[in-house]
Amino acid sequence: MSSALLEAPVPAAEAVAPAPAAPAAPAPKLANPGPLGLAAFALTTFVLSMFNSGLVTNAALSAVVLPLALFYGGLAQFVAGLFEFRRGNTFATTAFISYGAFWMAFAGYVKFVVPGLPAADAHLATGLFLIAWFVFTLYMTVAAMKLDLAHRVVFVSLSLTFLFLALGDLAQSTALGHIGGWLGLLCAAAAWYTSFAVVTNETWGRKALPLG
Repeated sequence: MSSALLEAPVPAAEAVAPAPAAPAAPAPKLANPGPLGLAAFALTTFVLSMFNSGLVTNAALSAVVLPLALFYGGLAQFVAGLFEFRRGNTFATTAFISYGAFWMAFAGYVKFVVPGLPAADAHLATGLFLIAWFVFTLYMTVAAMKLDLAHRVVFVSLSLTFLFLALGDLAQSTALGHIGGWLGLLCAAAAWYTSFAVVTNETWGRKALPLG
């Protein structure tokens, strides 16, 4: 056998181009849970503030707040916070889950704790409960200064609501409590408007309502 044949180079296999990768499926678009959380907060705050402001004077009727606090202000707002977590919104996650938990805690406190408190000191427990929420809301208000005007109004008015309601209980002052109730009505109106604006703008696909 000829040495030339033994030394002849073996032809290289033709390079095969890799098949193009299949395009990744687009991630499903998540709905904005913000309007839900704001609406749940606004409605429950409005109903409670009608009593706190003195506009509704029959205290027995205040029981209407408890189911709202559990299922709309509480559960619906908590769920909105979980979906904000999925969207990566740290501020909304912290706000909605916290205030959802606030309403559920409020319902449990009124239903199960208050009846067992000493009548002479119950106002101190309620004042402590509210002042703690004022502290939380105050630093959330600082964070909200980065947001639009509508959200800033919600958090500033909410901070003042908690402050005056807490002072009203601690000082046993009906006047301070009523001021807190009126501030709560302002806060509810601002939250309702913000929810209305966001859901309308997203549904219409344009900025139909200003948020500042």
